[in-house]
Amino acid sequence: MSTRPMALRPDPGVAVPDTAMVMAAGLGKRMRPLTATRPKPLVEVAGKPLIGHVFDRLRSAGVKRAVVNVHYLADPLEAYLHNRVKGIEVFVSDERAQLLETGGGLVHARELIGDRPFLVVNSDNLWLDGPVDAIRMLAARWDDARMDALLLVVPLARAHCHGGQGDFHLDKDGKITGRRKPGRPAPFVYTGVQILSPRVIQDWPEGPFSTMLFWERAIDAGRAYGLVHQGLWFDVGTPGAIAKTEAMLAGE
Repeated sequence: MSTRPMALRPDPGVAVPDTAMVMAAGLGKRMRPLTATRPKPLVEVAGKPLIGHVFDRLRSAGVKRAVVNVHYLADPLEAYLHNRVKGIEVFVSDERAQLLETGGGLVHARELIGDRPFLVVNSDNLWLDGPVDAIRMLAARWDDARMDALLLVVPLARAHCHGGQGDFHLDKDGKITGRRKPGRPAPFVYTGVQILSPRVIQDWPEGPFSTMLFWERAIDAGRAYGLVHQGLWFDVGTPGAIAKTEAMLAGE
């Protein structure tokens, strides 16, 4: 993958990570009552489960295999993965015994993920590509010599249905310089899509913890970067966000 600044249209042959870790184990509390009887990744938006939209994007980018963690109402989610997902080899990382959060989920799945840079995608967001495929754009920007984490971010003003106040600050080269502080909004929101190096999965605590632990280490080392998404992005975290997202998609 090139170390040069990314052109608007990356090389069509750019090396996209073979493997994606799809985060799908959460309880979906904010999506209640829709998640009383189904896991959040199976909640439908625009006629398709959220995780179905994710797999559409992975397939379009050329991802070959996906590791999906499961916990809450895992059986119907596994059935969907085995019966409905085509064109991508799927492996399940079983967290039925204990929900491990995002960082713990990566640790639990590390042997399935492998030893090469990999994608991480949250199953509860929805995005449309801009002028170029967002995952290919990430792959074109990835520089393994300089990066341990490359996050797809979106400007706060374009974070549709998002109720937060931003997550990160970036410098002119895209390096993440800090996180949002209480009472001080940050200009960029994490989209739930990133490339990580397996190097970050080390010295972890026991039990559940957030990926933020790995991010903070990469930020402190100057090895965490952000890339601004050029298309649409939606934070589909509540029932109310579904109708808003569908209305925007219909009027696109």
